[in-house]
Amino acid sequence: MLENLTGEQAGLWAQVVALWDMAVRRDVISIANALHPAYSGWVTGNERPHDFQAAMASVGPPSPPIRRYDLTPLHVAVFDGVAGVAHYTYEAEVDSGGDRIQSIAGRWTEMYLRKNGAWQMVSVSGGPDGQR
Repeated sequence: MLENLTGEQAGLWAQVVALWDMAVRRDVISIANALHPAYSGWVTGNERPHDFQAAMASVGPPSPPIRRYDLTPLHVAVFDGVAGVAHYTYEAEVDSGGDRIQSIAGRWTEMYLRKNGAWQMVSVSGGPDGQR
């Protein structure tokens, strides 16, 4: 899939990967800058959407650290150079305390807006497989 991406699509996919790398590093300052201030997302299994603050809490120190991840892009689209959508699956291992590592897999759809040449995430939908 990656070899078929246009330059704009590849740039958007690079931002998806960069956000996961920021989450592994727990780089909350970079993540805050990468999310639109009016961000809103909805994780599968949750009763309602979450906001910017909840998204930041999910990647900060109280959340389980991500040890490893693998992303598979399914479709990446850019609209008029200013809006973008990335659909992908993920597999990850997170530290669940002590010496325990939990494997998770799921799917995300992420929506972006390009501002001042940079992609900012405006929304996400999806989450771990098997949840409803």
